[in-house]
Amino acid sequence: MHEREHVVNRYAGHGAAWPPVAGAAVMATGILSVGLSLTGFEVVSVVALWLATALWLLLAFGFSALLLGDRRRWEATADTPPALTAVAATTVLGVRFELLGLTPVAVSLLVLAAVVWPVMLIAVLRHLPRQAPGAVFLICVATQGLAVLCAVLAPEAGDWLARVALGLFLLGLVWYVDALARFDLRQVVTGAGDHWIAGGALAISALAGSKLLASGVWSGGAATTLRTATLVLTALDLAWYAVLLGGEFARPRLAYDVRRWATVFPLGMTAVASLSVAAATGVGWLDTLGRVLLWITVAVWLPTSYGFAHSLMGHSHDPASSVGGNRRPPRARR
Repeated sequence: MHEREHVVNRYAGHGAAWPPVAGAAVMATGILSVGLSLTGFEVVSVVALWLATALWLLLAFGFSALLLGDRRRWEATADTPPALTAVAATTVLGVRFELLGLTPVAVSLLVLAAVVWPVMLIAVLRHLPRQAPGAVFLICVATQGLAVLCAVLAPEAGDWLARVALGLFLLGLVWYVDALARFDLRQVVTGAGDHWIAGGALAISALAGSKLLASGVWSGGAATTLRTATLVLTALDLAWYAVLLGGEFARPRLAYDVRRWATVFPLGMTAVASLSVAAATGVGWLDTLGRVLLWITVAVWLPTSYGFAHSLMGHSHDPASSVGGNRRPPRARR
């Protein structure tokens, strides 16, 4: 009877917890790798990439083992928003491998993410509560992750993929509005980390817009509209950044919580989005801002990584952590 509650509680520990935990860590570490590459720190970036790749393999193994070994527990995790970290993490890695020139790897990751995305998204949308923590924004993040990777690969694949990216970009904005309507705003001062995805979803949307602009497929009024939308999304993201940072100062939450991986990712995504939007729109000060925000991300990634490793070694345990997952009443056994 308490199967779902047990799975949610296990998110912060070992075993079945690995899929959502690893997904959030891959997203955070992968986007940090992208940012380091864009700012010229290629060696450190590659180290972060291989660390993210190792975590992604654990993510894939964890989901596969859970699916084959305990279908009921897999279903209990697969229809909650944290499961969408698997899609988002895969797209982030795909973007980084494309930056390395490993297009076949990036394409393979795109295909995998595209196959998994609709299955998980439909399952999650069917079970979304009316009031939810920040993880609800993962419905937008996963969709925009696909949009970004499609847009990045469009120069290799052709204009049709850029048009697919545009469709995903617009759909992601729809999901953002839906998530915002469900988001419990009290999370700004009470959330354990995943509330930052409210801003991170806008950051990845702005990144998608910048990559669509850079694809060169659109011109004239369409390009102007896309540029304006991208800048507006960037401004809204930065506004969320200020609000969320204010919430952290108003009510400091310094103890380690696994949901802090869902803070690191938006921090890194905002930095990368600023760098990418600056390059696509010519707004130079965004590049400087992106570089500053990137080092803030590094400063938060380090203690989060330490806390994560410390918890895995059994020195701490937080049974309440769920990577920002939804807590829904357990289903009755049939």
